Amino acid sequence: MTETLYDFQHVEGGVPIKMWTRGVPVEDGARAQLARAAQMPFVFKHVAAMPDVHVGIGATVGSVIPTKGAVIPAAVGVDIGCGMMAARTSLVASDLPDHLEGIRSAIEQAVPHGRSMNRNKRDTGSWGDPPPAIVEAWATLAQRFDRLTDKHPQLKNTNNLVHLGTLGTGNHFIELCLDEEQRVWVMLHSGSRGVGNAIGTFFIELAKQDMRKWHINLPDEDLAYFPEGTDHFDDYVEAVGWAQDFAALNRRMMMTNVIRALRGQIAKPFDAELEAVNCHHNYVQRENHFGENVLVTRKGAVRAAKGVMGIIPGSMGAKSFIVRGLGNPESFDSCSHGAGRIMSRTAAKKLVTLDEHIRDTAGVECRKDEGVIDETPKAYKPIEAVMAAQADLVEIVHTLKQVVCVKG
Repeated sequence: MTETLYDFQHVEGGVPIKMWTRGVPVEDGARAQLARAAQMPFVFKHVAAMPDVHVGIGATVGSVIPTKGAVIPAAVGVDIGCGMMAARTSLVASDLPDHLEGIRSAIEQAVPHGRSMNRNKRDTGSWGDPPPAIVEAWATLAQRFDRLTDKHPQLKNTNNLVHLGTLGTGNHFIELCLDEEQRVWVMLHSGSRGVGNAIGTFFIELAKQDMRKWHINLPDEDLAYFPEGTDHFDDYVEAVGWAQDFAALNRRMMMTNVIRALRGQIAKPFDAELEAVNCHHNYVQRENHFGENVLVTRKGAVRAAKGVMGIIPGSMGAKSFIVRGLGNPESFDSCSHGAGRIMSRTAAKKLVTLDEHIRDTAGVECRKDEGVIDETPKAYKPIEAVMAAQADLVEIVHTLKQVVCVKG
């Protein structure tokens, strides 16, 4: 193991925080939010903060919170199972056309993305009439979903089937990338879409109601929790497990449709998924750490157990990385999920001009309009500094550079 790269932060009345943030900025609000989580009595050993850490809704993005005997729904958040998928094809850069607008357009047509709020028209971010392959994939999830909605009928009328195989909005994306050997990869970022949002929102509110009912005062109401052994704990673990499976399948179906769109644009036959990775970065699961069975909540963090492959994307126009975990026990086998924001969406829209965005995304076939300035490269920490801060958590296997980017 290389030298220890984390800093130690003592928390009065709580467990310490170990922070892999050397050389990257961390706002005071993120430190305070992490400290509030560390004060919860059921947090195990310490809280780990990844180099992309920043203030989040509910809990700090880039945090790893291990717990014994309880789970905090807001620490997972509402984009349950959000994560990345990447697949290497047998194509190389010279197989791509000189102009890439056709490929971007084909991907945009193959995968519903974004969101339109027209009152009388279908939302362009969902399927109007889901294709047979999507209906078939949904059938693998439907029985468990019916069990969930029998218990919680309010989850039934959600965007579930119509959002399977769709991208969403915000920082979700589909990219065509080249690695260090000029090989073509497809990479995408999305989660459990409308149905996952509904599940997360429902259980976060339910946990807050439970806290009020039991007169439990918290340093932050977003730290509302379900104690193990209660019906609500069991229901949440079941629901979040289903949403994580939906998210992984959502990425898989999108990848299938992107590869098909690519085949429609490139005459040369090619193999897809010669190497493939599909990983969550907003989720909770049972794991064993320091000899004890615990629930590990990763919000904006990727599992990086020894030998486990992961994906760490940079911002639009920056590098991304396929990584292999080093299995560092101090981080609970975790690494960052990306670069991490240094500007809020509102701040980015105020501070970054369209000309700057166009300049910073030079060489990438992507949107160059004011609608995506909240996702512009300057809104994020430099990915090289983020990778340097976690050199004891992962090793870089492939370095990718985007050539096409589709945003939701």
